[in-house]
Formats: sequence, C-alpha cells, structure tokens
Amino acid sequence: MQELETPKTQIQDVPLGFNLFPNLKPPNKTLTFHQIFVLFLTFLAYASFHASRKPPSIVKSVLSPQDDHNSHSGWAPFDDSHGPHRLGELDLAFLLAYSVGMYFSGHIGDQINLRVFLSVGMVGSGVFTVVFGLGYWWNVHVLGFFVVVQIVCGLFQSIGWPCVVAVMGNWFGKSKRGLIMGAWNSHTSVGNIVGSVVASSVLGFGWGWSFALPGILILLMAVLVYLFLVVCPEDIGLVLMEKEVEMSVEGEALVNSDKMETEGVGLDEGENFETKAAIGFLEAWKLPGVVQFAFCLFFSKLVAYTFLYWLPFYIRHTAVAGVHLSHKSAGILSAIFDVGGVVGGVLAGFISDKIEARAVTSVMFLILSVPALVCYRIYGSISMFANVLLMFLSGLLVNGPYSLITTAVAADLGTQSTINGNSRALATVTAIIDGTGSVGAALGPLLAGYISTRGWNSVFFMLVLSLSIAGLLLFQVVKSEIRGKQNEGRWLWLGTCLM
Repeated sequence: MQELETPKTQIQDVPLGFNLFPNLKPPNKTLTFHQIFVLFLTFLAYASFHASRKPPSIVKSVLSPQDDHNSHSGWAPFDDSHGPHRLGELDLAFLLAYSVGMYFSGHIGDQINLRVFLSVGMVGSGVFTVVFGLGYWWNVHVLGFFVVVQIVCGLFQSIGWPCVVAVMGNWFGKSKRGLIMGAWNSHTSVGNIVGSVVASSVLGFGWGWSFALPGILILLMAVLVYLFLVVCPEDIGLVLMEKEVEMSVEGEALVNSDKMETEGVGLDEGENFETKAAIGFLEAWKLPGVVQFAFCLFFSKLVAYTFLYWLPFYIRHTAVAGVHLSHKSAGILSAIFDVGGVVGGVLAGFISDKIEARAVTSVMFLILSVPALVCYRIYGSISMFANVLLMFLSGLLVNGPYSLITTAVAADLGTQSTINGNSRALATVTAIIDGTGSVGAALGPLLAGYISTRGWNSVFFMLVLSLSIAGLLLFQVVKSEIRGKQNEGRWLWLGTCLM
C-alpha cells in the first residue's frame, strides 16, 4: 500500500528539466506518475549501458575470422591463431575494471548525488565506446590501445548499476518488488537486443560503426537522465509510505511497517533521510545472505556474460542445419538469447513474489538451466527452429536467477531490519553483490576465449559446472527459507502458492 503524503515545504534536489517543465512537479503529477517515470528513465539508462557493451561480441568474428583462409581478413592484432585469446583478454580488461570499480562506485553512490554520478558514468561510457570504434578509422593495430580503452570504459560502466538500483529502491517498496524489478531488469536483455541489432546492422560499413552508434545512444540517454531523473521522492516533496511486513531472505518477519507515520520513510522519530550515514563496506559484507548471493551471482554471471560476449562468435562458427551464418545474421540471431532473458527475468520475479522465496526460485531456475544448455549444445545445430527454441529457453533459465539476484534480492538485503531501515546501504550492498558477480563475468569470457580453441564442448562443460556450483551455494539459504515457511504452518506452501 502506497499513498501520497502532503508535500514537504523544502524541496531538495530538483533536476533542471523540472524547472523547464514545471507541470512535472507535485501536486500536478501524482506519486504513481513519478514512480512510472523513474522506472522508465532508469530502464532506458541501463538498457543503453548494455547496448554499449554489446559491440565487442558482435565484431569478434570480424576481427578474428578463424574459419577464413584469406590472409587479408580480420584486424591485427586479432587476426592470427592467438586472436581469440586476445579478444578474451580484452573482455577481461573491461570486466575486471568494471568489477573493481563496482565496489568503489557503490560506496561513492551512497554519499553523493546519484543523478549526477549516474550521468557522469553514462557520458564516460559513451565517449570511450566511441573511442574504441575510432580505432577502425585511425587504423590502430596496437593491442595496448584497445586494452586501455576497455579498462577506462569498464570503470565508467561500473557507476551505472549501483546508481539505478539505489534509485529504484528509493521509489518502490517491497510489495511486488520481485515482479516489478524482474520486469524492470529486462533492460539488461533489451539493451543487449538493441546493441546486437544496431551493431550488426552497420557492421557492413566497417566495424567502427558498431561502436560509434551505441556510444552516441548512451550519450543521448545521459542528457535525459541528468535533466529529469529524481533520485528519491523527498527531492520533489513526496513521501513514500509503506504498510506491510517485510521479510528477510530467510523468510522470517522483520519489521512491521505500520509504525511508519509522519516521521518519514522507514525512519525513527527525529531522523531524516539525509542524516542517515552510509553503511561501511565490511559491515555490508556481514549482512545475512550477502555472501551467499554474491558468490552465487559470481557463477551465474560467469555464464550470462560468456553468452553475452561469445554467443555471436559461437553461432558464426557453428553450422546450423549444415549452413554457416554470416556475421550479420549470427549477431542478430544471438538476440534470441536475450529475448528469453526478458521472459526469464519477469517470470523469476513473479514466482519469487508468489512463493515469497527468492533463493528457492533462483535454485529452481539454476537446476533447469543445466539440461537446457546441454540440449542447446547437442541439438541446437539440427535446424534453425531447434536453435531458436533452445537458445530462447537457455536465455530464460540462465537470466532468471541472474536478474532476480541483481535486483530484488539486492534490494531486499540492502533494506533489511538489521541495518535499521538505512536505505543509504542499498547502493553499497548492490555494489558488493554485483561487483562479486562481475569478477565471474570477467573470468567467464576470458576462459571461453582460451577454451574455445580446444572445442566448444569444453566451454559448455565450464558453463554447466558453474551453474551447478551456483545452485549449491544457495543450499543453506534455501533450507532457511523452507524452514521459515514451515514455522508459519505452511507445510505445503510451495505447491499451494503455485496453484
């Protein structure tokens, strides 16, 4: 239950766009309008981040065409037998910088203006994505140039996720959080789809265009974010009120929010949002469930990012019904995996809300994703229909828990009662979880670059093993969730809720 309280007299941080369009301010627009508007802006913002990450995977088969015997094809230094290794090292450079930056950006985001910080991250990401593409027109063949650009771009990209999740946590309560954030998190897959289509469609004009257009796209989105994104309801004189019982990741009741009255959003009397101190980095690691979900995401993201960076390359070099697809067709076809990811994110969020158990939902998806990947490897080459169907199913099951953990789970853990409702911890917890996951994301593409030269069966074995470990890491959390339901007298809770 959410309601609009009388606006505050002091408005704190109104974006410039609200001064240009004063009708956007309360009471002209309701709380619901602003929630939808924030959801839309953060969706576009992070979709543009992912669209700008997609070009490296699209151009891999052009830079290093391993099945092409034309000595003039490819792009040095990626055009020899070590090309896949160097491409994997580029992915590692970007993702390691991203994961390291994530830890710092989350803590910084808890202490400064999130709108400005997010805008800076988007501008930097756009500029260095374009700079990578300029290597085509500048005729750059030095590996160090591409590595440095990827490192700097990864640092700027790390700003995005903690910021958008923290903003969403400020605007939306726990009620239906799994469904709302599952649907919202489809921005990852939507961004991948847009990036795949845009980068593939201009590949014929030169691979530099595959970077330039997504880079320009995120720069345009940065302008919208800076002008219109409101970080929290209080900034425009609104107060989000919740009346519900929050549940911890173990399923035990934590706090009855009926105690929230006119003091503010989840704050004790005499406190306000601004005076809440950001939680310490080490203290955030000690919160219940953070370690388990962080390392589960390590292995889940390893799989998801291996597909993100290598699926077009795999499709290009694997015959479908006896036919090898073109670079453009392989890039566009790879978007099917992300279409499945959209459905998987929404479905995982809906199920987790229905059964009120994030870990159980994640493990169900992880278990089912193992046979899905095996079937895609074995039967995906039989026909185009089989390839599309199994790729869609794999994307649904792989991205389901990845989406759930990076959104609803992170928000749950960052707003639990053990930190006394301190929403300033949200960006830090989010950064820890996704930062740890990003280390796995860096490792997966690197390993795929090396292992793929020995055969794709070895790559898929690595992916299946990673998913299995991810599921095992949540075993204790699953037991706690089930025990919590049993203590409530809901012995048949799972079967009943899914009916």
